[in-house]
Amino acid sequence: MPGKLYICATPIGNLRDITYRVIDTLKEVDLIAAEDTRHSMKLMSHFDIHTPLTSYHEHNRIEKAEQLVDKMLEGLNVALVTDAGTPAVSDPGEELVRQAVRAGIEVVSLPGACACITALTMSGLSTRRFAFEAFLPSAKKDRKKILDELKTETRTIVLYESPHHLLSTLKELRDTLGDRNLTICREMTKKHEENIYTTIENAITMYAESGPRGEYALVIEGLRHEDIDDMNRKKYEGLSIEEHMDMYISEGNGKKEAMKLVAKDRGVSKREIYDTLLGR
Repeated sequence: MPGKLYICATPIGNLRDITYRVIDTLKEVDLIAAEDTRHSMKLMSHFDIHTPLTSYHEHNRIEKAEQLVDKMLEGLNVALVTDAGTPAVSDPGEELVRQAVRAGIEVVSLPGACACITALTMSGLSTRRFAFEAFLPSAKKDRKKILDELKTETRTIVLYESPHHLLSTLKELRDTLGDRNLTICREMTKKHEENIYTTIENAITMYAESGPRGEYALVIEGLRHEDIDDMNRKKYEGLSIEEHMDMYISEGNGKKEAMKLVAKDRGVSKREIYDTLLGR
């Protein structure tokens, strides 16, 4: 019988946030795949866990995943841990889970701490729908692409950022998204935990005066639907109603449907569009 893969969430700061189930599982499995074995060794020592550790990280995720899958097919049970929080969420463990599923290995997820969810629940912003982007790409082209996509994102946005790049990222967010409500969560679950309820513009001023410290989660208000309507209205202000109609007709819409779409874009009634065209 093949072994199983256990996804084990570990604390993001406060060691007491680990679950009894995770501790028991880490003691019972045959092998623990850890992002940084030196870091995980401290956790294992604290909870008197003596299971062998093996290194599994971003730079060996594909080849090592293949090796770990082979071990599980031979019958070994493997636990996956990351440096902090839930493995496989914006984490190289995603590859190991993918390969395990393809190989028909049973995957068991043991819930626990997750920085994204912790920040979201403290943000005071809408939690019904949210977009998790983790760290923005470092490559300028990829970064711009993601930021452009977030311009019209109506869901609450959650990002991670290091202290060294926080100020520049905030400026990029302001220049792309405009000034939005923002909750900054710093050093979550740790001794110096801090939540700041502010705006992007005010945060820039604050961190320009005093440098940021610690690891950050940024929770950003999504674009409101009324703001989208304003954007659409501004977008089509340069078009006459006739040009606006022609745009939709050229896309294959009938006149009635085109009139309906034009009215929606401009925030007016369909009758108003009809009367204008009739006057023409």
